[in-house]
Amino acid sequence: MPLHLAVFATTPLELLSFILSVATVWFNIRQSHWGWLFAIISSATYGLVFFGSRLYGDMGLQLVFIAVSIFGWYQWLHGDDSHDKLPVTSLDARGRWTAAAAWLGGFAVLAWFLKTYTDTDVPNSDGFLTAGSLVGQLLLSRKKIENWHVWIIVDVLYVALYLHKNLILTAILYLVFVGMAIVGLRAWSGDADTGGRRLAME
Repeated sequence: MPLHLAVFATTPLELLSFILSVATVWFNIRQSHWGWLFAIISSATYGLVFFGSRLYGDMGLQLVFIAVSIFGWYQWLHGDDSHDKLPVTSLDARGRWTAAAAWLGGFAVLAWFLKTYTDTDVPNSDGFLTAGSLVGQLLLSRKKIENWHVWIIVDVLYVALYLHKNLILTAILYLVFVGMAIVGLRAWSGDADTGGRRLAME
């Protein structure tokens, strides 16, 4: 059943996913491990939304997000060498090159797969942003500050993609995500010098 908000239509499922996703990023900025629970639930609901819009890369990405969220939840609670809460850290030069190579390699594979085996009309965009999201999520699970750089790039491009697919509320969500990612980058940048625990919440 469609819902009409202002000048655009949405669905109850997309609206629920919107709310859960905003809560997820807010908890991530605050370094609360409860964000991973919201990530699992919002990924499940958004998987259904993307399936209905033939965004199969994004749909599959939600399944990966659920698995990575379980991993990330454990890492944030027990992930450093002493099995204590994980601190905020930065990638070294090699790590940045590895992340960039993984993004490009994932894009090539996903774009080919989507072109060959699905009826999506945006295989390149879907593949590129899906690969970038995977990199961002993995960096987030290890509390690497560069995850916010990745999310800023990805979220800006997702706004255009979701407008193209007429997912207006989701496009607005990703515009909100851009602002939240900037806030997250600034918050984590100041927190890195304190061992990543100044903003941590139980």
